[in-house]
Amino acid sequence: MLDGPVTFRPLTRADLPLLGRWLEEPLVARWWAHETSPEALEADFGPVVDGTDPAEVLLALTGGRPFGLVQRYRIADFPEYVEELEPVVAVPPGALSIDYLIGEPDVRGGGAGAAMLAAFVADSWPRYPEAGSVLVPVAAGNVASWRALERAGFVRVAEGPLTPDNPVDPPDHVLYLLHRPPGR
Repeated sequence: MLDGPVTFRPLTRADLPLLGRWLEEPLVARWWAHETSPEALEADFGPVVDGTDPAEVLLALTGGRPFGLVQRYRIADFPEYVEELEPVVAVPPGALSIDYLIGEPDVRGGGAGAAMLAAFVADSWPRYPEAGSVLVPVAAGNVASWRALERAGFVRVAEGPLTPDNPVDPPDHVLYLLHRPPGR
């Protein structure tokens, strides 16, 4: 359950042990399949902390307590990803994408994911004035994830094969889109 509004702060190196614990949570590990050694966490998240990677990684907090992680990036900053997406869906110019997880099991359920996503997208519009939309691919089997997107206002726009985050999954993905609201 959420203990107040969702806020965000940038990931720091001091947060890497917490992130490692979250990535080992069975529900998170199922979909993220990420190495959790200190070296792997540094290799994958150190460049973001240093500002040398074009993605942003932020912790989601409620009541001052970190409970989740959200990564935000311009899809165009990763040309190989654009190439992979284009056969499945037209990538809108300037589109952002996000990856996310809720690491604290006691916060899952009750709409926490949808609240985190809605707050994060609202935070994204003023930070990325050129972005007219957010496009999010999700493994088709991750029903909780795509339902959270739907509750946050995203609309399914495509289905198709993409490289899965977890190699045990089939390539089946669903893609969700949210356009910038007028006046935002």
